[in-house]
Amino acid sequence: MPELLLFSNSVNHGRGFLDHGWEAVAEFLDGRDEVTFVPFAGGDRPAYTRRVADAFATQGLRVRGLPATDEAHAVLADSQAVFVGGGNTFRLVDTLQRLDLMTALRGAVGAGLRYMGSSAGTNIAAPTLRTTNDMPIVEPPSFDTLGLLPFQINPHYLDADPASTHQGETRETRLGEFLEVDDVDVLGLREGTYLRVSGGGDGPAPHARIGGSAVQPGAPGPAVVFRRGVRPFEVSGDVTGLFSGRDGIGPAT
Repeated sequence: MPELLLFSNSVNHGRGFLDHGWEAVAEFLDGRDEVTFVPFAGGDRPAYTRRVADAFATQGLRVRGLPATDEAHAVLADSQAVFVGGGNTFRLVDTLQRLDLMTALRGAVGAGLRYMGSSAGTNIAAPTLRTTNDMPIVEPPSFDTLGLLPFQINPHYLDADPASTHQGETRETRLGEFLEVDDVDVLGLREGTYLRVSGGGDGPAPHARIGGSAVQPGAPGPAVVFRRGVRPFEVSGDVTGLFSGRDGIGPAT
């Protein structure tokens, strides 16, 4: 099983880039001092890469940007770890697929390259991009993504405000629509939280846990699971059972 660190978001209100996650990043990198950054979800890629490099430099870490050229394959092969940044998931997937980097990235992570993602970068660790919150500003060849997990993720999950007069769709409504078509669990990660997956490999099943703290006022916990046929249920801490679906984790009784 690949080593994964998947953030819901990269910036909490009033704090700097990944300031809520550096301890988790240090544990995840385990002595590695350089990260390859994938900026394809953003618009101004050089500026995005510089911003991330400046943030990582505060932690004594080097950042190398992944180019949108044929050289990208060689860069991936020479990387210690990869971080796929947030932005627009459709643009990210379109670029990775058109450069044949989705397959290359999946293979590199499967071979041991450590994978970090935030927002869009977290979206694509799932089997498809179908639970993104983003507008389809481009049309990728396929909605298929890395498939590093057997379930979907919805980063930036927001609970509906019971005092709001807004009558439009809530995030819960939209994910319910997804489950009408796709019978796949969805992990909703609230702002300020992350999913850490470790272990596996040639040994026992992987271990997964939710870290961080939800920053949305009144949030009942760090994460919520959406599953066809049952009410959404809260999860926290050890969520390894998500890899076994209904047999591994479910609502409290």
